[in-house]
Amino acid sequence: MDDPMLLAALAAMLLAIGAFAGVLAGLLGVGGGIILVPAFFYAFSVLGYDSPQLMQMCLATSLATIIVTSVRSVLAHNRKGAVDWDILRGWALGIVIGAVLGVTVASALRSTALQAIFGGLAVVVGLYMALGRSHWRLGPAMPKGGLRWVLSPVIGFLSVLMGIGGGSFGVPTMTLFSVPIHRAVATAAGFGVIIAVPSVIGFLFVQMPEGGRPPFTIGAVNLVAFALVVAMTLITAPWGAALAHRTEPTRLKRIFGVFLILVALNMLRKAAGW
Repeated sequence: MDDPMLLAALAAMLLAIGAFAGVLAGLLGVGGGIILVPAFFYAFSVLGYDSPQLMQMCLATSLATIIVTSVRSVLAHNRKGAVDWDILRGWALGIVIGAVLGVTVASALRSTALQAIFGGLAVVVGLYMALGRSHWRLGPAMPKGGLRWVLSPVIGFLSVLMGIGGGSFGVPTMTLFSVPIHRAVATAAGFGVIIAVPSVIGFLFVQMPEGGRPPFTIGAVNLVAFALVVAMTLITAPWGAALAHRTEPTRLKRIFGVFLILVALNMLRKAAGW
């Protein structure tokens, strides 16, 4: 665990993962957490911190990085006039309520249960990315009233249980209700901030076992992994946002959807103890 070469290799891996996650957050609107959570799980396991609360730490640390990534992404998209602030204001309270409920549930579950939840939801997200069609619609405009108060907490709740920002559930929701894809990606970055801030505050008060957490961990948030990943996402998130306005990433999204399904199935395998 204290081997300098191993620690250096893990640090290099986290920097590379952070760079990749930052680009994906801006380019595909999937949120970096969809990559970070399984990556953190692997890294912490290799370091010997495979406790019953390991997934809580992965979710919390991922969400902490999303605060920074999402703020940078929102600012970059907003300079292009792509953020729909009316949607953000209308959906914010419901998303916050869902995020707080998500922290409450996640803090009470064991790592294997959270692995199974992450794997199951990631399969759904991956299938949508791989098989979804841009012309699919549920309505001509974003819902208001009762339907909004059902959907917005669900987005916040499920996102926290996966340790992700607003892209994986927010972008499909918006595009299904006729929001243009570039505007949906930009606005979903704002969802990420709304989800991550209250959930990270909650995770800071989660009690982790002394022997089951790495050094420099506050509550369930590991500051070392947070710092290494943020160092790269600060650089690469604006690159992804810029690419999103110049490319049509449909094929890349489908390839990533298949990759995500494989990652999710591996997480489900570990949760089942196989």
